[in-house]
Amino acid sequence: MKQTPLYNDTVANSNPLRTQQAKELESYIQTLKTDQSRRISDVKKLRQRFAESIGWPPPGKPDTEAASFTKIGEDSLGVYFRAMIPVLPGVHAEGIYIVPKNATGRVPLVISMHGGGGSPEVALFNGGANYHDMVRGGVKRGYAVFAPQHLFRADGFPGDVRNRTDERLKLLGTSLTAVEIAKITRSLDVLLKRPEIDPKRVAMVGLSYGGYYALVAPALEPRIKVAVSSCYFGVQEWRYERDELSVPSDFRFPDRFSQLLDSDLVALICPRPLLIQAGTKDDADHRDGGIKLAPASAEHYKKIGKEANFEFLVFEGGHEFHDPSAWAFLKKHL
Repeated sequence: MKQTPLYNDTVANSNPLRTQQAKELESYIQTLKTDQSRRISDVKKLRQRFAESIGWPPPGKPDTEAASFTKIGEDSLGVYFRAMIPVLPGVHAEGIYIVPKNATGRVPLVISMHGGGGSPEVALFNGGANYHDMVRGGVKRGYAVFAPQHLFRADGFPGDVRNRTDERLKLLGTSLTAVEIAKITRSLDVLLKRPEIDPKRVAMVGLSYGGYYALVAPALEPRIKVAVSSCYFGVQEWRYERDELSVPSDFRFPDRFSQLLDSDLVALICPRPLLIQAGTKDDADHRDGGIKLAPASAEHYKKIGKEANFEFLVFEGGHEFHDPSAWAFLKKHL
């Protein structure tokens, strides 16, 4: 029996269709970027969406072991401790905790978050490097300071250990952002019980990567009453608008550029006081994106008559922590 030949088509005939698909999806992406109909205006729902987006809270309870504070040094300003605080099964928050010597009664607590590739040893910088007095400045002013360590370079691990860890956590329903926020919030459970701390006066400051955490941690943690984010705000939005693929893994989560812009995260901090810093001589992505978003951020405060609680400052300088404005802001609001 003679078989009827099967139909065949040339691969070349699919080329225009594949091109059409690519153009259609590119147009769809542009539509999603500008579509305002899906925007969440209710702050409670927005906070819930942010939590879901990053997999917050990360699953698991802290181990039952007690937190430890080991004295590692002392100078004219304060007493320095190495803190180890259980936050998740087998996971600790580690950092330097400093108690000021000029403290009288209970004192405020400042969480001081280092930037990319950094460590809590930034506490040892005093007028040096781009951190300037971001940590020790708080001690000078009579604040207790906790400078936590977040994951960056690690001996025996690949150089991109941060991205690898984040991607693996996302496949398990959480994220590195969620885990590192937990390191901050669950450390507060311990730190705010210490006799020298006033639990109602908590601030957070951070530079660069630390500036990211000075936004996302207060967005989920109401015990942080004042925040200063330096040289981070609007960075990823600036890159995304230029269709760059340089957005790191831990800044990529669902709805990041549709409903969870940095200016949206500000809504989750409002009406608590927030100062955002950017340097005139910093790279454009660390400044211009923030300038574009700042009016929307200020609007959250303006709507409720709390304009004085929000400041966006472009200071004369580079990728660095601007001590004068930050400490004046904390003195005013903490």
